[in-house]
Amino acid sequence: MTTPAFCLKDNVALVTGASRGIGRGIAKALAEAGTDVAGVSRSASTETQALVEAAGRRYLGLQNDLATASVADLNALVDRTAAHFGRIDILVNNAGITCRSPALELTEEDWNTVMQVNLHAVFFLCQAAGRYFVPQGRGKVINIASLMSYQGGVHIAPYVASKHGVAGITRALATDWAPHGVNVNAIAPGYIDTDMTEALQQNPVRAPEIRLRTPAGRWGTAEEIGKLAVYLASEESAFMHGSIVPIDGGWLAR
Repeated sequence: MTTPAFCLKDNVALVTGASRGIGRGIAKALAEAGTDVAGVSRSASTETQALVEAAGRRYLGLQNDLATASVADLNALVDRTAAHFGRIDILVNNAGITCRSPALELTEEDWNTVMQVNLHAVFFLCQAAGRYFVPQGRGKVINIASLMSYQGGVHIAPYVASKHGVAGITRALATDWAPHGVNVNAIAPGYIDTDMTEALQQNPVRAPEIRLRTPAGRWGTAEEIGKLAVYLASEESAFMHGSIVPIDGGWLAR
């Protein structure tokens, strides 16, 4: 009897930003593929927990604000996951924030906060997970990059800089850890239908522009991001190291 494709039975994943949107979609998809999930969020992630448990898997909620988390706090998130489940196999760095401001008006505080969540926390969570993955000779890191890992955006300088940095961290760690059997890759979502983008979707000017600019003619879904995450977490992606995978309805191809 062959093992089903993308089977992640009895794996353990740590997913940041798990309470809603893309993070919730990834947690759900991983659970449906057989993974137990530890979800990091600022507030309670009861809806995500319900989805994971409905798939027959275990869930550990870890409340933590990555905007103020120290390196010790980030290490503790990984250690608590491994201690609770007895192992850790997958890290998904999904949590992210943005700040919309003209560059000439951007404050140091806004710059630092975006960098803390989107880049600083990403690297040190990777480092903490790598301390488990490298010695055990296996592990999957999936970072959430962005279309803005490739483009300049408008009035979102810290977000763009941080997402370019996520792409760089992904490639650098993939180079370091591929010889140890650890895969480090990233997903670069386009415009995704989540509660975080609801205001943009309701914007009478920007929403039609985005649909027209996207060859697929629609917004993506968190479920579609989740399916790609399952592939990158599975053994089927064993030869992928340092890839930044766009899932954007053709946005970058146009």
